[in-house]
Amino acid sequence: MFDVHYHLVFGVDDGPKCIEDSLALIEASIDEGVTHIVATPHANHKYSFEPEINRARLETIRERVDGRITLGLGCDFHMSFDNIQCLHQHASRYTVNGKRYLLVEFADFILPRESSNSLFKIRAAGVIPVLTHPERNPMLMSEPQRVREWVETGCLVQITAASLCGDFGSKSQSMATELLRKNLVHVVASDAHSVKWRAPSMRRAYDVLIKEFGKETADRLCVENPRAIFFGERLPPQPELVASYNGKRSFLGRFLGK
Repeated sequence: MFDVHYHLVFGVDDGPKCIEDSLALIEASIDEGVTHIVATPHANHKYSFEPEINRARLETIRERVDGRITLGLGCDFHMSFDNIQCLHQHASRYTVNGKRYLLVEFADFILPRESSNSLFKIRAAGVIPVLTHPERNPMLMSEPQRVREWVETGCLVQITAASLCGDFGSKSQSMATELLRKNLVHVVASDAHSVKWRAPSMRRAYDVLIKEFGKETADRLCVENPRAIFFGERLPPQPELVASYNGKRSFLGRFLGK
């Protein structure tokens, strides 16, 4: 499996505090069958985002892992004016492995009116936004139709592995399941922070997906799509979105010729 949202770099945000914590997370992921991880430190007002430090510390981790797992680098990109301005000038500073995909996180308690315009600006920079864990965001939980609107304009959606297992509560689990039923999910990732309080949980989520949606869906969300994101490739054909109330085909469906 490929895990493309993961707080692995030690000492830079609310993830691991030391390299031993990072290595413990990696061991947990290896045990789950994860072969590739994208380290995604926060890029927001609370944590200073320093690409050079992130790369150096990831390299230190990579040396200790000794080839047992493949590591990449991106960020957990928070929507702000400064971040978006910088993205236009230095997109590879933030994108997954310096390529075309960007993990985008919204604030928990405010959904600015200009959010759609901000996402448009990101796409205009040649970057594909991957909206992270909408099933855990209180604002999006109250306005789930926004997720569909953004998918129809070219965004992707990532839900958290532990949400599928009920670890974030029944409401998050229900929304994650509903998004899956409507084919509005493209990636499942762990958003792991610690083996003690935010463990990877990819294997548990993969098993839930097989049970509830079938192995083809599980592989698409945990292997095929995140693999494309890791390597900066175009996603394979995706299932058609469940028809909207007006019966119109979605943007994604038209894009894929369905």
